[in-house]
Amino acid sequence: MKTAPRPLIVLHPDRLLRDRLERVSRTRFQLATVDEWSDLREAVAEAPPAAVILVDPYHGQERNGGPSPHLYNVLKAFPSATVIAALDADPSRYRDLWLLGDWGVAEILQTEEDVTAESIRRRLLTARAQHMRRLLTHDRGAPLTGRARSLIDAAVETVMTGGHPKDLARTLGFSPSTLLRWCQRSQLPNPRRLLLWMRVLFASALLDDPGHTVFSVGLACGYSGDQALRRAIRSVVPYTPTQLRRMGAFETVSEAFFRELAQLRDDRADKR
Repeated sequence: MKTAPRPLIVLHPDRLLRDRLERVSRTRFQLATVDEWSDLREAVAEAPPAAVILVDPYHGQERNGGPSPHLYNVLKAFPSATVIAALDADPSRYRDLWLLGDWGVAEILQTEEDVTAESIRRRLLTARAQHMRRLLTHDRGAPLTGRARSLIDAAVETVMTGGHPKDLARTLGFSPSTLLRWCQRSQLPNPRRLLLWMRVLFASALLDDPGHTVFSVGLACGYSGDQALRRAIRSVVPYTPTQLRRMGAFETVSEAFFRELAQLRDDRADKR
């Protein structure tokens, strides 16, 4: 498993924000700036699926003109793109914030509040996990406990940063043995398998966009390529990436994940 810098494509005139992004991006992101919506669209079309896009949603608009329709067109043309809108989110813009969410913007970076390197880094990483957060909102008839949700949420963040079970334990402030016990008590797979599921779920969310090749999805998820991704997928579901695309990849894999959780619950009940 490897972690390569993710492209960070920026269309925003604020030089101070761009300087902050440059400092944040040195270890986890590869920064590229563009000046116009047409340049952004071209850059997104050429970018791998791991890319994050940060924009001024009002770029080129008249004052109080609302978010640019160019942003809407980018989001519709590239539905799996991870787009962050950076703006001063004062109360007068609450309708715009709702509209941006409806369009498919993954995260809002508030330029007046998110000024530290840590807060900006967290916005970038949280946005990249947007597809994965959907998992926590699914109701399969057996809702997750609060502890299970916390563990899955931490596992999502660990996967987004290319981490391993020891990193998951460190994030939660646990020893590896304590993390294993928590997973068992929460009726979740062991830490290694839990992270495997999160990576495959991340891959399946990207596979649902036909614009991404299997090879590029594999690289985005930290694998060496399409063959490594296929092996990972087959270790949890009996399908190939091509089959998953036809079936609806994320929905199929998430259903399989919850079936495994149900089996773990049944097994635990049988032992009582």
